[in-house]
Amino acid sequence: MLEKTLSTISVTTFVIISTAAFGYAEYTSADLYKYPYFQLGCMIIGGFLIISLKNKYSRLYVSEAVGAFALYTVMISLFTTPVIDLVAWLFN
Repeated sequence: MLEKTLSTISVTTFVIISTAAFGYAEYTSADLYKYPYFQLGCMIIGGFLIISLKNKYSRLYVSEAVGAFALYTVMISLFTTPVIDLVAWLFN
């Protein structure tokens, strides 16, 4: 029981740190009117989903949950305005 709680806490910590880093990076790189609120909301909902799956299924390893959320973070960040502007600048 303690091992399940500690693994869920470690996944939760990673999700919170990743979401905060994403929010700060977007805050510093985008204008206030271009802030990706939708992507931030998707990150929060995805984090809740990963945490609840980790809490429900004890056979899900911490590294799998952390890796899945890390890949999800990369996927969400690819669809933000600064990244799309960079890709458009590269191909023009």
